[in-house]
Amino acid sequence: MAERTKYILDEADLPTQWYNVVSDLPEPPPPPLHPGTREPVGPEDLAPLFPQALIAQEVSTERYVDIPEEVREVYRLWRPSPLYRARRLEKALGTPARIYYKYEGVSPVGSHKPNTAVPQAFYNAAEGVTRLTTETGAGQWGSALAFACAQYGLECEVWQVRASYDQKPYRKLMMETFGATVHPSPSALTESGRKILADDPDSPGSLGIAISEAVEQAAADPNARYALGSVLNHVLMHQTVIGEEALKQFELAGDTPDLLVGCTGGGSNFGGLAFPFLREKLAGRMNPVIRAVEPAACPTLTRGTYAYDFGDTAGLTPLLKMHTLGHGFIPDPIHAGGLRYHGMSPLISHIYELGLIEALAVGQQECFAAGVRFARAEGIIPAPEPTHALAACIQEALRCKETGEEKVILTALCGHAHLDLPAYGAYLSGEMVDNELSDDVLAASLAELP
Repeated sequence: MAERTKYILDEADLPTQWYNVVSDLPEPPPPPLHPGTREPVGPEDLAPLFPQALIAQEVSTERYVDIPEEVREVYRLWRPSPLYRARRLEKALGTPARIYYKYEGVSPVGSHKPNTAVPQAFYNAAEGVTRLTTETGAGQWGSALAFACAQYGLECEVWQVRASYDQKPYRKLMMETFGATVHPSPSALTESGRKILADDPDSPGSLGIAISEAVEQAAADPNARYALGSVLNHVLMHQTVIGEEALKQFELAGDTPDLLVGCTGGGSNFGGLAFPFLREKLAGRMNPVIRAVEPAACPTLTRGTYAYDFGDTAGLTPLLKMHTLGHGFIPDPIHAGGLRYHGMSPLISHIYELGLIEALAVGQQECFAAGVRFARAEGIIPAPEPTHALAACIQEALRCKETGEEKVILTALCGHAHLDLPAYGAYLSGEMVDNELSDDVLAASLAELP
């Protein structure tokens, strides 16, 4: 235990550019389509929702995009984030594997989400926008955008999925502390919400429904724009500061990962860690297996269909070519609220179709068992979302124990669970159940694809 287990970069090592993986892929991803014409969308189609700078990043094929110094100034509040060698977990498992985790829970809101919230707020403010609307599941993205809006003097209005709104009241309080207005979704404030409530007054909500409400509000206000916390190309690109830092930290550690594991809902945490390493893999400088881990109750990559679908429930967004469970799919109210999205990032879906990554689905009881095991060894209680990646890490580490293989495993611990402890309470009390997605429910949802 004498060796250094924490790898910290200097402030001078804070990345100056985001990495755009599109530039290095063997085939470009399919474009978003206009829902009416079925033609590729142009900048004018996206202008009611996003500022021009973000639209340009969304369609960019440049390998690198400079990070504005005004954004880096805010990043310096918590970046570069630490990389840890999980020696105590290795010892507890009795594995010869070396396990590393990039810890994003040091951010002001306790997750990786400010990595994109800050630039999104900056670019909107720079173009004269005064109000941002968004959706949130577990509340981590809503908290991040509320924090970011406070940095640039923007109003922030958040629609939080009803199941998480009820499960996680302290997330709402965090958002309000940063100055946001928070509504449970579905709400009676929008046409989209009223339609859902008319059909199901007790709807637990979904990210797709909350997106519809936030998009509807933004499109109706010329001073407002919409901000998305995952899924889109520019969002994943902003998150690559995670992987760029991790590459430098592995140089400090004198190690190279054999397996990279990340939890996936919309894809931002996974892409942020994986894409810089995928660049190195495509260039032949390393060869890690890259594994996406998703909830068994919302298995977009492992059981979804690769097809064009709406990004929201009401059909207000462009059509995205992605792995989807159907835009009308409402996942069971599992505790990993940030992973309850019906579709996977089009970019990650495309990369999965190219065979460059693999995917695994895990039930929430196994995930929380892994979270407890990690907390008791490493002293950090992981958010429900990264417990999926930790479960897969532990599976691999135990295989190494059986085979004697000294595999190097890297994961992104994308946040802590200080505001998610009721989820651990449900697990520890034995009240938690695994929600299996039935073939009939999935088939009915996929039948509604446009």
